[in-house]
Amino acid sequence: MMEEGRLCQWSVIRSVLAVVQWWGFNVTVIIMNKWIFQKLDFTYPLTVSCIHFICSSMGAYVAIKVMKVKPLIQVNPEDLWRRIFPMSLVFCINIVLGNVSLRYIPVSFMQTIKSFTPATTVVLQWLVWRKYFDWRIWGSLIPIVGGILLTSVTELSFNMFGFSAALLGCLATSTKTILAESLLHWYKFDSINTVYYMAPFATMILAGPALLLEGSGVAAWLQTHPSIASSLVIIFSSGMLAFCLNFSIFYVIHSTTAVTFNVAGNLKVAVAVLISWLIFRNPISSLNAVGCAVTLGGCTFYGYVRHMLSQQPPETPRTPRTPRNRTETLPLVNDKLDDKV
Repeated sequence: MMEEGRLCQWSVIRSVLAVVQWWGFNVTVIIMNKWIFQKLDFTYPLTVSCIHFICSSMGAYVAIKVMKVKPLIQVNPEDLWRRIFPMSLVFCINIVLGNVSLRYIPVSFMQTIKSFTPATTVVLQWLVWRKYFDWRIWGSLIPIVGGILLTSVTELSFNMFGFSAALLGCLATSTKTILAESLLHWYKFDSINTVYYMAPFATMILAGPALLLEGSGVAAWLQTHPSIASSLVIIFSSGMLAFCLNFSIFYVIHSTTAVTFNVAGNLKVAVAVLISWLIFRNPISSLNAVGCAVTLGGCTFYGYVRHMLSQQPPETPRTPRTPRNRTETLPLVNDKLDDKV
């Protein structure tokens, strides 16, 4: 009996440690990226994203080939271009849009908009695949949409370009999730293998545009910035921490339940908003804070509804066709992997 109690305590401690280290890496990467754009005046999101991809490619290679942390999942050579490359393109667009939005809008606003992803995923699957969803799924999206609208209307540092990039980033995340289901459903990728295959492709895709659009600006920054060495350490450290974030995701997936992860994920956004405000002091109105809270509450409720529906036996839906099983009535939102960099 005591042995079972110790095992239970260790399980709880392990879950808490997994969540805390995931929070730490995720919030640190976000804050560092914002610091790079705002404090170091390195206003080149494509270059920052490219550095992240390079660091992630190197880190994944070392983790799999040298340290043998995870076995390499073998991929058919034809699938590298037919399946992995399209996923890598969307993966690249997703990360770039996130960094572009972070360049122009506060962390608090960007993180709140990112919480709109469940709604965009459900709508995309309904429009493109004509996939049936229980009415409770649609109902759970109402507070998310309402919270996003309230936050957007009351945002004191609103920037249309940054807002559009963040919103398009939600669509890219949703597209990535749906494509992963259709293109990679027989490859059981973990977060590290995903980065191993996709980060090199993403680097290849982004290197040209980054050099063409931002090369001259980066060169000028290198010549005029007063403290190059320390700034470059921060920039490349953000890339290494971005890769470490994938390790943290891998650990937290295997240490928590879906419900715990859903709640922890929304609390993570609240922590990121609070820390970013303490560091950057961007103005937040009371209504804006309410909108953010409503959005996060809606995301938590949405996760709860998804979990409850997944536990129920299948019923015969009224529209538009009968799914083959209950999982068909649930959105393909893998919240645990949305933070990969």
